Amino acid sequence: MAQVLVENVYKSYSRGKADGENTSEAVAKKVSSSKASSKQVSVLRDINFTVKDGEFLVLVGPSGCGKSTLLRLLAGLEELTGGNIKIGDRLINDLPPKARDIAMVFQNYALYPHLNIYDNIAFGLRRNSGTGGLGDKKTRKKDKANSSFFESALTATTRYLPRSLKYLSAKEKDVRDRVRYVASLLQIESLLDRLPKELSGGQKQRVALGRAIARNPQVFLMDEPLSNLDAKLRTQTRAQIVKLQRQLNTTTIYVTHDQTEAMTMGDRIAVMNNGQIQQIAPPLEIYEQPANRFVAEFIGSPPMNFLAVDLGLPLTLINQHFTLELPVDWTKSLQSSLAKSLILGIRPQHLSIGTEDESSIHIEVDLVEALGNETYISAHLTAQPDTILTVSLPPEQSVKIGDRLWLTVDINKIYLFTVDDGRAIALK
Repeated sequence: MAQVLVENVYKSYSRGKADGENTSEAVAKKVSSSKASSKQVSVLRDINFTVKDGEFLVLVGPSGCGKSTLLRLLAGLEELTGGNIKIGDRLINDLPPKARDIAMVFQNYALYPHLNIYDNIAFGLRRNSGTGGLGDKKTRKKDKANSSFFESALTATTRYLPRSLKYLSAKEKDVRDRVRYVASLLQIESLLDRLPKELSGGQKQRVALGRAIARNPQVFLMDEPLSNLDAKLRTQTRAQIVKLQRQLNTTTIYVTHDQTEAMTMGDRIAVMNNGQIQQIAPPLEIYEQPANRFVAEFIGSPPMNFLAVDLGLPLTLINQHFTLELPVDWTKSLQSSLAKSLILGIRPQHLSIGTEDESSIHIEVDLVEALGNETYISAHLTAQPDTILTVSLPPEQSVKIGDRLWLTVDINKIYLFTVDDGRAIALK
């Protein structure tokens, strides 16, 4: 096991050749540094973080934010534009993927269709050093040269027999023991003789996890491994991955766009947007103390509501349709910000149906989603139809489309953000 250190990582791509441009022209342009630089597209900028030994870090963000590209840089499937990546004490910038001692679980499983499950899990063990008693290339050649003619003949003769009747060398016995151990961890012992096409999506995902676990790497990399599963299976497999990671204590970096997965799985979450890390912190800190408006909106389901307000004296938030008096705790924070216009953030569960007064928000209900344990309503301000609010209500509260209601804000649960850059104004 080892920690992962990412320092000042940048990644840029050159845009594709223009329509009608032939290969020789593209090569000529690549040689010209001035022309090449004008076509650079930056996808990752100034990425810095450390994943502690045995930690589970989740990279979360919308599609196109750069999280999968970052994972591929760690795996060695992409080349760095700038910066350093270390695993343990080793700088791995120029190491090929096979030399990094990592295992990656892909979104599409990437199982070998012609191999049964046993051989899929054993595949990496038979070709890599470490678990299974397999050495480097020189060691394997030496072992092969020293093996007796009798052993080679037995191996060749029994190769296509059922596994229980095959002759196994010492190395293959180590592989067998490791595969059986991993299969028992994942509860797939009964599937070892099947082909991938004979498995369900959830079973394939467990096999893909097993292939990664079998190699006993320093780091696991997982790229949205649950995105192809149905909702119930995702929940089950999510819990299983967390349990396995705790049991194996292997450093893990997990990529997802699902904030529920991020909140329930990670020791820490790194929220990404537009190629940069917006905030990195434990799940509850991310939820309760978002660094900016993007993080506040992305983490939480349903997402946070936002309303434009002006700051009045002494501690009054003024919207043309309501006013709110802030607690005195906000005094130092608002004095230091010097902002006159702000963005008010309110989570759906911190709005409730109340009575009419100057601090209440008048709405008309557009949509009702009754989920059994709670009810979500989507509504617009009656005096401002373009402003939409989402409200979480207890299931016993009866609401219909078209109802006009007054909402009360829990003033102790609000968030404030700057208008220009969306930075959160924290209580001091």
